[in-house]
Amino acid sequence: MTTSTSMVPIDDTALAVTDTGGTGVPVVYLNGQFATQGYWRRVLADLGPRWRHITYDERARGRKSGTSADYTFAAAVRDVDAVLAARGVDRAVLVGWSYGAVVAAHWAARNPERTLGVVMVDGAYPHDWLDDAMELRIRKLFKRMRWLTPVLRPTGLTPRMTADQQADSNIELGRLSRERELGPVLDAITVPARYVVASGTSLGSRGDEQERIRGGLEAVIARNPNIRLAAKVASNHGAILKRDFRAVADAVRDVTAR
Repeated sequence: MTTSTSMVPIDDTALAVTDTGGTGVPVVYLNGQFATQGYWRRVLADLGPRWRHITYDERARGRKSGTSADYTFAAAVRDVDAVLAARGVDRAVLVGWSYGAVVAAHWAARNPERTLGVVMVDGAYPHDWLDDAMELRIRKLFKRMRWLTPVLRPTGLTPRMTADQQADSNIELGRLSRERELGPVLDAITVPARYVVASGTSLGSRGDEQERIRGGLEAVIARNPNIRLAAKVASNHGAILKRDFRAVADAVRDVTAR
């Protein structure tokens, strides 16, 4: 197995892509909203070389992916197509964490013939969590973080996006996560799909807000027999790929066990 790295052009930018190659089942990993491909390393190690692992950094994320004039959700979904085409992959398992879980759900619903399975890691819960007050909270949160973001940018730990661009992306996610928006997308998934669900809080959440959001999953599973709960783990949203990577890896094995 020979790992390769490349820059994949898309629209006005290019994405840093890592591909372990080989003849195993291709698995494409879709990052959290402002995260990087490095977050998946424990999952990749647990699954091992029997799989072909493809990771990449979204627009303005990581150290190498370029900036863009378009940070919309639609662009994130298009980027999946660009990465698969560049690596010559027709069918793959999609594994998405947080924001990436929503991207995975949309791509799988639109491309059932190309999707071998979907694993959604603490994300893609249909819930009406965005209102005017929450939108204001989001904008305030990213404004407060403005002083820290430039300091961490050289490390690749924070995106090369303005506070307003980050807030806009998060607010768009809230709109896309509404029951009337995300529910039909999940209902349209016709391939094996599994959720790995965290516990506790996430960045910016208060009290039991995050657990109430996760509560939207119950109705999804009841409506669509292709979607199942793989695991409810103890770690929180931010730590799930570090502490409960085995549950994620096991869910990948599960969706391809046929």
